[in-house]
Amino acid sequence: MAEIAVPDGSWTFNGEMLRIVPGSDKEVHELRKTLGEVPVPLEAIAGVTFEPARKGGHLRLRLRKGADALSDVVAGTLAPPADPYRLAVPKTRTGAAEYFADEIRDTLLVYQTPSAACEHYLLPVPGVPISATAGDGTAVFDGERVRLEWTGFAGTEKEKAGPQEFPLSDVSGVEWKPQSGMGYGTLRFRIKGEGPAKPPQKDLHCVSWGIQRFGGTTALVAAAVLARLPRDVAELPPPPAPAADDVHDAVLRRLTELGQLHRSGVLTDEEFALAKQAMIRRLQDS
Repeated sequence: MAEIAVPDGSWTFNGEMLRIVPGSDKEVHELRKTLGEVPVPLEAIAGVTFEPARKGGHLRLRLRKGADALSDVVAGTLAPPADPYRLAVPKTRTGAAEYFADEIRDTLLVYQTPSAACEHYLLPVPGVPISATAGDGTAVFDGERVRLEWTGFAGTEKEKAGPQEFPLSDVSGVEWKPQSGMGYGTLRFRIKGEGPAKPPQKDLHCVSWGIQRFGGTTALVAAAVLARLPRDVAELPPPPAPAADDVHDAVLRRLTELGQLHRSGVLTDEEFALAKQAMIRRLQDS
């Protein structure tokens, strides 16, 4: 069992499942609080890294394409503090964060977890009904229909047209992007047979915002819709399996690193014993 708990949240890994829980700190983003605890099975993980910074750094999780609707719809554009798959780590816990990342990486190597695109979502998808408000509108999705209601920030064309509603069967795609520079953040629904996209402030199938960078929880609405659209995930060629000698060397190297972390005080006696037993079992399995 590996665990790291900091004000930004906690990550716990038992060799099969990574559990991500957002912190209760007031600075934790609304999107992460709304999403809540996220269980991530090992087979959904493509990789994990610790990214050091002047005041500490971030643990960053990468998921396989097709494993998570939220990751697919935001396409890497969520950044701290809204990204649920990044954990802000203070400088005093960087050693523990590096150990945590190594533990997951070694497990992926030992069990030869595939990296090809997933045919089915492996993480829970946002439940319905779900709604979110940002900028010029509110998007509401009940699982069958999408409704857009305009706020007082909507432009003249949207005000005149009034609320828009369309069945999920008419939706060919959903796009989400954060606000950046002078551009708008947008939650846009692609409708079958429609023409070229209009500017976001005039597009009747688009909620746009110019102030909130991440548009509150609009990404969760986008993920809920995407998760219920027909899937067309292209299969990627499988990566070559690591040789048995590579696995053996990785486990032995990890055992050496665990001893160093224990001697330096990063791991307690109990943590060291549990981690050592797990690595020995993996060595036997390989």
